[in-house]
Amino acid sequence: MAYYTLRNGPVGRVLAGDRGATRRKVAVSPWLRPLGGGAVALVLPLSLLALWTLSAAFEWLPPQILPAPADVEHGLVEMWRSGDLAKHTAISLLRVVYGFSIGAIVGLALGVAMGLSRTVEDYTRPLFTAFAQVPTLGWIPLLMLLVGIGEGLKILVIAKAAFVPMTMNSFAGIRSVPPAYGEVAALYRFNRWQLLRQVMLPGAIPPIFTGVRYGLTHAWMALVAVELLASSEGLGYLLVWGRQMFWLDAVMIAMVLIGIVGFGLDKVMAIIERRLQRWRFADGARGGRA
Repeated sequence: MAYYTLRNGPVGRVLAGDRGATRRKVAVSPWLRPLGGGAVALVLPLSLLALWTLSAAFEWLPPQILPAPADVEHGLVEMWRSGDLAKHTAISLLRVVYGFSIGAIVGLALGVAMGLSRTVEDYTRPLFTAFAQVPTLGWIPLLMLLVGIGEGLKILVIAKAAFVPMTMNSFAGIRSVPPAYGEVAALYRFNRWQLLRQVMLPGAIPPIFTGVRYGLTHAWMALVAVELLASSEGLGYLLVWGRQMFWLDAVMIAMVLIGIVGFGLDKVMAIIERRLQRWRFADGARGGRA
């Protein structure tokens, strides 16, 4: 695969002394060490759940403002049985897939082009910088006038949210590839396509994947924001609908689900990143033991 070419190919063999980053050990408090690494992450959520339960039991806040966990659980079961929760979640995920794919592909292409060519950077960098300075939500009024409030608006807003971090990190990744890699590739008479595919892109994978993860996170947040403003379906719409009907259990269900799905998307991208860069992590582990 192209991801291993930089390490196992001629360029990697010549520059074999370049080790990957070593893993860092995270210190765990002696009080929490018996729980294990996975259980430690549950301490804070369980503490918040206990505080929420006590607050509802002693009515520190009115039930209309803070419903009891049992009421939220009952609402979750009802929404799941009716199919509304699955339908709205699927709609939101599909919008993210379309919008993120467009923004990530265009951002990757522009970032790589700017990283490889000073001329392209000179022509496009000022306009891109100005474009990036306008927050994603700031484009919604203009896009509403251009494309209305249909699906096109959601896709464009999500694409813009993913486009900016993807472009910036792709550009930084290409520029971070050591010049020595290109010099060794020139010795082996790589053409431009071979240089890009076997040297530049594999060497820029860590920053590019950082852009992918940031882009996906921004795309998910932009989705919720645009669904709050202009949508009749999706998880963002559930928030608005629950507030309008003053069903706070529906609002809390939507908020928790938005957080869980966003966390899950980031974890999936982290797993993919580790698989694509397992040679780098393996080098880092060996370097740490040396």
